[in-house]
Amino acid sequence: VIGIDLGTTNSCVAILEGKNPRVLENAEGLRTTPSVVAFQDDGSLLVGTPAKRQGVTNPLNTFTATKRLIGRSFEDPETDHNKSLVSY
Repeated sequence: VIGIDLGTTNSCVAILEGKNPRVLENAEGLRTTPSVVAFQDDGSLLVGTPAKRQGVTNPLNTFTATKRLIGRSFEDPETDHNKSLVSY
């Protein structure tokens, strides 16, 4: 059994080992991963902490808090409000 928490700020994955849950660590050894995705100029994809780090130097290609926009139309007032808060 696998459990996934896709959070707006951070995400987490856990598995059952026998009857005990265990939260998996990411490549950095942390149990939560920032919910951030970034595209680099060469087309490669960054996820989590590396994506969050490069958000300062590549804000137009770094996506954060996108979960807030799922299911909303482009004309939705909440979408319109978020346009002023994000670089993408």
